Amino acid sequence: MTTPSSTTEKLQKVLARAGLGSRREMETAISAGRVKVNGQVATLGDRIEARDKVTFDDRPLNLRGAEEVPRRVIMYNKPEGELCTRKDPEGRRTVFERLPRLKGERWIAIGRLDINTSGLLLFTTDGELANRLMHPSTQVEREYAVRVMGEVKREQVVAMVEGVMLEDGPARFTDVQEFGGEGINTWFHVVIMEGRNREVRRLWESQGLTVSRLKRVRYGNIFIDKRAKAGEWVELTQDEIDDLSNLAGLEPRKVPDMTPEEQNRWSRDKNKRRPVRAMRKPKEPRRKR
Repeated sequence: MTTPSSTTEKLQKVLARAGLGSRREMETAISAGRVKVNGQVATLGDRIEARDKVTFDDRPLNLRGAEEVPRRVIMYNKPEGELCTRKDPEGRRTVFERLPRLKGERWIAIGRLDINTSGLLLFTTDGELANRLMHPSTQVEREYAVRVMGEVKREQVVAMVEGVMLEDGPARFTDVQEFGGEGINTWFHVVIMEGRNREVRRLWESQGLTVSRLKRVRYGNIFIDKRAKAGEWVELTQDEIDDLSNLAGLEPRKVPDMTPEEQNRWSRDKNKRRPVRAMRKPKEPRRKR
């Protein structure tokens, strides 16, 4: 394979930028022998340059340079009950089913939320932007609204801010703010700098407390707002995407204008994907006097 130089890039990075999946997913695909470079099965650590011929599952790929990849970003308001996966073997609803269709590209999730967590999810067509914003070294803040069952004591909050040891290593909130509530249910806003699995819930559980509701309200400098109701998406503005690019340490790039075909397709997709309605409680039968 090609030796390291200023004109070569890691194979998994180029594949992720092409929208085939995250870098981790591409590393798995390479290890499984699904990727070939110039007719030879690729291995982890391979680097390629523009002239190399790459296939994925024996399909030739038309790979582009970083500056050629359109940088679109949409904000999605995830309801509870949806999975952050492209396809579920059990047939459960996934977040990707509700996104606008792309031609020749695919949406890449910037982080994940578990099935019982709602709120802000960002998707982009730019694999490099997604990777930078998710990488722990970038230190991007994630803010959550949390409803906690039980009495929360000051020493418990202090412990979670100073840091506790979880099964996969130390974890901590960088900020905790109380937002009130009723009875044994109190709302807090908390901030973490990583995206580990169920990290917010596990931090509260480490103090013997249970999270009854969890919603992500901010990722970096993007706040969830009224533009997208539960189950709806909205495309971010040029200024918002530029702010995300700066946060990721990338040069801003103009968001491509949509073609008439794309406008029609996105409009149809949006009309088909109505917001999720909360289930109403059945009315109690009137008592006879």
